[in-house]
Amino acid sequence: MLRPERMSKVSVTGSRAVMDDVIETVHELNLVHLSNYDGSWQGFEPGDPVEGAEEASEKLVTVRSLESILDLDEEDAGPSRIVTDEALEEELESVREEVNELDDRQSELEDDLRDVEERLDAVEPFADLGIDLDLLSGYETLQVAVGEGDLEEIEAALESADEIRAFETFAADGTVAVFAYPADDAGEDALDEVLVGVDFASLEIPDAEGSPEDYVDELRHERQKLESKLDSVENELHEVKLDTAGFLLAAEEKLTIDVQKAEAPLNFATTENAFVAEGWIPTERYTELATALGDAVGDHVEVDELERASYDARPAHGHEEPASQDESEQESAGREEIAADGGTATMDDDQPPVIQDNPGPFKPFELLVETINRPKYFEFDPTVILFLTFPAFFGFMIGDVGYGLLYMGIGYWLYSSFDNEAFKSLGGIALWAGGFTTLFGVLYGEIFGLHLIATYLWEGALGLHGPPIKKGLQPVNTSYALSWMTISVLAGLLHMTVGYIFGFAEEVGHDPVDAVLESGSWILLFAGIWTWIFSTQASATKPDFLYTVFSGEPFAFGFSGFSPAVGTLGLAVGGVGFLLYLAGEVKHFGGPGVVIGALESLSVLSDALSYTRIAAVLLAKAGMAFAVNLLFFGVYVTGEGSHAAWHFGLTHMPHVGEVSHGHEVTSIMFPGLIHSGIGGLLVGLLVLVLGHLLVLALGITSAGLQAVRLEYVEFFGKFYEGGGEEYQPFGYDRTFTTRD
Repeated sequence: MLRPERMSKVSVTGSRAVMDDVIETVHELNLVHLSNYDGSWQGFEPGDPVEGAEEASEKLVTVRSLESILDLDEEDAGPSRIVTDEALEEELESVREEVNELDDRQSELEDDLRDVEERLDAVEPFADLGIDLDLLSGYETLQVAVGEGDLEEIEAALESADEIRAFETFAADGTVAVFAYPADDAGEDALDEVLVGVDFASLEIPDAEGSPEDYVDELRHERQKLESKLDSVENELHEVKLDTAGFLLAAEEKLTIDVQKAEAPLNFATTENAFVAEGWIPTERYTELATALGDAVGDHVEVDELERASYDARPAHGHEEPASQDESEQESAGREEIAADGGTATMDDDQPPVIQDNPGPFKPFELLVETINRPKYFEFDPTVILFLTFPAFFGFMIGDVGYGLLYMGIGYWLYSSFDNEAFKSLGGIALWAGGFTTLFGVLYGEIFGLHLIATYLWEGALGLHGPPIKKGLQPVNTSYALSWMTISVLAGLLHMTVGYIFGFAEEVGHDPVDAVLESGSWILLFAGIWTWIFSTQASATKPDFLYTVFSGEPFAFGFSGFSPAVGTLGLAVGGVGFLLYLAGEVKHFGGPGVVIGALESLSVLSDALSYTRIAAVLLAKAGMAFAVNLLFFGVYVTGEGSHAAWHFGLTHMPHVGEVSHGHEVTSIMFPGLIHSGIGGLLVGLLVLVLGHLLVLALGITSAGLQAVRLEYVEFFGKFYEGGGEEYQPFGYDRTFTTRD
């Protein structure tokens, strides 16, 4: 879980006479993540593509173009099939000609339709005027302008213009036509110059004659014919799509496989008579590879396990010796390699690809890890920690059965409705987050902010005085709010310590000194300083709730703080951690490292206090749900001051002075819309539904984002780099074709 699958680098060496058979066998296994030959071996050159690679690539481009034109997707495929080279050659050309012809006709009709619509848009304003189009142009002295504008403003400008001797205007539905005689000394653009200063958007006069109404009717009829022809072509394309979808998708798959095989030698080191291919495979499947190649080509190839990548070498991946080989080691760029022949150099100093090795329930949380970056091979995979902490953080902050069930419903819908792995992972995350939200909701005794579970389960069925824990929103439960602040910090200290332990474990095999100075120092610093904070030494300067939240208010654990002696020991441990951290900074930055280290050491407080956002979001979400229910049901108060308790008027709203829940009602916070008549009830229902939907949505954007932030910033920042290479084996998972 914390480590990826063990990977081995293998080498396949053989005669070029069997290279095609080797490629075929390895491709069918879909197992080897090929390494690229870098050309560094004397006498070896990168291989050339197999004959026919270029032709297959061209056909693949053609098939994908046809799929794009027909808008194909996987659901159109139908049953899988065998596609032979002969069928591909004959049918592909036939389909290409038919689809391209229809596509050309469709494009031509779309262009014609677009042109008609543009002309129609241009002439429709003239139809509103009712003036024949040939009367709007062709004059020697009369100037004409047609456009959209304010008639009164236009006429006022024309009357005041010295350049215009006489004019006449016609208007309809915002369109204005102006006929004007310019003054004798006016220019050819006199009318246009006058209209520049007013609200007037000029329209181009169509190049046509006769009635604009007739012209509009003619264009509309032409548009109708074009739309009919276009529908006919689209129907023909749809029929072709139904007829050829299975063939095209199968052809794409076959050609993709052919191209992969044909271009595989580009990764090989070759001579005139031999070839060498290298790549990474899961260690446990080495025997499977060797057996399959032996069955395919016999002793014409030699399969060697060159190395087993270790987890504790950084930044080079190192090795562990294969159990089946004799010991023979050599150093090469910070790593050791093993081969049966005594340690041959590999063709590429590449890092092992990463196959995350997580059980099914943990798998969805790989999405959160890969959002930052895939873990490197030598790094710990934090997926399991996210699985353990993210849903717990989220559920604790929301803590409501109603919201939890809705989150689970959303998660189930995402998981079951989409084939996309990202959506399925989001669904899985939502299911777990919703589950923990429901669990904490039961413990808090709340459903949509109402204490019904507390009333009917904890108090009614189980006979307790209330739920096991409370959110601390009410004055009578303030001690819980302070407790959650403290517990949030403690959870953060544990969370970050795990991160530093991961960092220490990753670094210690590579450089033990750096491991102690970089990660070990922070473990000591956090443990020491916070042990002192929770000690009674100098207690007068510390908040009282540090000593009360676990000694009876509200949790009777009997802890009222570490002794002064333990506090002194904590300061000593923290001091050692501080000095070690300063030494590490000086090692990397010299003298200025002292100042840098002193400033950064303050994060021993800020990083831990950052986790108090958990308690803050808990109270904020509880307050929002309370406000929604307050408006609908109303709230009355029993008790006063720090003993005041708030109650929803679920069935009725008692009066001040009445006894409710064993206590006298002291005030009415809000009478509730439900108790305000039919109008108030209708408005209240709207407020209730929209309000809780808002709280549901903000739960994702607040609790979700805050939990993610704590994972990425506070936890990942202690050890995680990311940047691992994805395992992409040479092969293909067939969907639309079957093997010949």
